[in-house]
Amino acid sequence: MLIVFTGDGKGKTTAALGQALRAVGDKKKVLMVQLIKGPWKSGEDASHKKLLPYFKIVKKGEGFVGIGHDSLPFGVHVTAAVEGLGYAKEQAETGRWDILIVDEIWNAWKLGLLTEEEISEFIDVSLPHVLHLILTGRNCPEQFIKRADLVTEMKEVKHPFAKGVSGKQGLEY
Repeated sequence: MLIVFTGDGKGKTTAALGQALRAVGDKKKVLMVQLIKGPWKSGEDASHKKLLPYFKIVKKGEGFVGIGHDSLPFGVHVTAAVEGLGYAKEQAETGRWDILIVDEIWNAWKLGLLTEEEISEFIDVSLPHVLHLILTGRNCPEQFIKRADLVTEMKEVKHPFAKGVSGKQGLEY
């Protein structure tokens, strides 16, 4: 099953983590490959280690592209995204994982780090080997929404960021 969590609201990664937690309760094996997110620490970095060997998170990004303190050349981000997607594909092909989550894949596409063709080929290769493939991020292209079995769009109604409130550790990261 191809599952997409997209939209401009908070909760895409959180929804994927919730699916992972539910699956781990049934002794399913889940791998989350995080594109974009790199050296930035988040709560799930520590918590997933308590759920090994059933749940594992691997960060393959170099951090947020072109915002904050990012001073890396764009090509470094492209290389990281392509290698991250390649890693996810290799892991899918092992048949070891029941659920494979690729976090921020749509952001990587929107930023020009990955192409629609690369993502489509990844899906084609991965789906026969995993029960569920979950892809997250803003701006999912329409062709993938049509292709997916389940799509949830997070819509921002109200967020503290609009009032200048910074993200809270343990809640947003």
